[in-house]
Amino acid sequence: MNPFKKLAGQTAIYGLPTIVGRLLNYLLVPLYTRAFVPAEYGVVTEVYAYVAFLFVLLTYGMETAFFRFASQDENNHPVFGTAMASLFFTSTIFAVAGYLFAPGISHWMGYGDHPEYIRWFVLILATDAVSSIPYAKLRLENRPLRFAFIKIVNIAANISFNLFFILLCPYILSKHAGSSFAGLIGHIYNPETGIGYIFISNLIASLLTFALLIPDMMMRQMKPDMALLRRMLAYAWPLLIFGMAGIVNETFDRVILKHLLRDTGDAMAQLGIYGACYKISILMTLFIQTYRYAAEPFFFDQAKGKDPQAVYAGMMHYFIIVCLFIFLSIMLFLDIVMLFVGKEYRSGAPVVPVLLFANLFLGVFYNLSVWFKLTDKTRHGAFISLIGAAITLVLNFVLIPLFGYMGAAWATFACYASMMVISYLLGQKYYPVNYNLRGAGVYALIALVLWGISMLIDTPLHWLKYGISFALLLAFAAFAFYRERNTFRSMIVKV
Repeated sequence: MNPFKKLAGQTAIYGLPTIVGRLLNYLLVPLYTRAFVPAEYGVVTEVYAYVAFLFVLLTYGMETAFFRFASQDENNHPVFGTAMASLFFTSTIFAVAGYLFAPGISHWMGYGDHPEYIRWFVLILATDAVSSIPYAKLRLENRPLRFAFIKIVNIAANISFNLFFILLCPYILSKHAGSSFAGLIGHIYNPETGIGYIFISNLIASLLTFALLIPDMMMRQMKPDMALLRRMLAYAWPLLIFGMAGIVNETFDRVILKHLLRDTGDAMAQLGIYGACYKISILMTLFIQTYRYAAEPFFFDQAKGKDPQAVYAGMMHYFIIVCLFIFLSIMLFLDIVMLFVGKEYRSGAPVVPVLLFANLFLGVFYNLSVWFKLTDKTRHGAFISLIGAAITLVLNFVLIPLFGYMGAAWATFACYASMMVISYLLGQKYYPVNYNLRGAGVYALIALVLWGISMLIDTPLHWLKYGISFALLLAFAAFAFYRERNTFRSMIVKV
């Protein structure tokens, strides 16, 4: 089968539940930004930034190590059991320590009255970390239906409990006060918990997912192989540094923003606005995340075939085209997209194009990362991410005091652009791939020109404005389809 057709199929299979699920989860943002003021949503933004950092620490590159070692040995039972035992041991220690020291951590973060936030997230992180290996096994074994089912259950539970606690319970208490039903709700719902119900809903969903994955854990031998574990950790520890540096690049701005703003009076509100507008890059983020689900095992699988470099070059080319189409889809209709967040949050719209391109650069970097994963030079990947983290740290400290959250957005842009360029240059030395740079430049230029044309449209007639925007988007799609018509034809037939 044509490898691009195979990748597209796998991206669709694994991506559909992820896209639909994350889209539904992101659709909770309009609820949050209308139910809570920016300062309250700032707490949510900050807490999840820390969670992203800790999740990388707790998984310490073991998921990619599992793919690498299991793909080399068809009998991957020892690999699965070793990875699971390692993550279960470290996650248990983390959960116990976090639960015991929750009051002190809460006070340090400025949430002294809410140590329960820390306890909830300690449990979320521990269960999600252990669940990462069974999820990886489902992907490696090409079991998309079970993968999709568990993902959908997780998402449905999270959304349902959010709606129950944030919408339904307050409605019942206000409209049916004094009724027996309201009395029952009063026993399980406390209005003072507020944003805490976002965290509780997440915890319920994570525990339910863990329970559903237990049969997949029990179907494999769980006894660890200590010699194998040492080899896996040797492969994974640079990926831990790589991942930690990556999370610094991705979330450090939201962790440090409130501390660097000159006007600290509305720091949490500014953080809330930035965090909400960060979500506007939803379509780009969703595509990159779902693409990665299929691409990582695909990288290793294609390495065994004939001329894998040509496949990787093609993957990159079409990835960039799709990302630029998503960029245009958002920017040509940005005023409509901004209705996604509450009115108090829409002043952050100027960060959207900067963050979209930053995410595009990050996606390109993920494609380029094939060279150090296949050559086992994961230390080089860690080195690149550390450079990116240094750029992130320096530029955030310089730009946020001057430009607020706009400075944070440009720091993210500069970080990912630098990582992309460095990875490309090193990759050409150790694992040369003839990427179509000229083609990528042509598509990027056309996308920017079309966006520029849309910016010149000044008419009070909304139907005319949106009609022109749609025509511009269609023009980009038509150009791409015509230029790539031969490949599109080959994707629907076997080679």
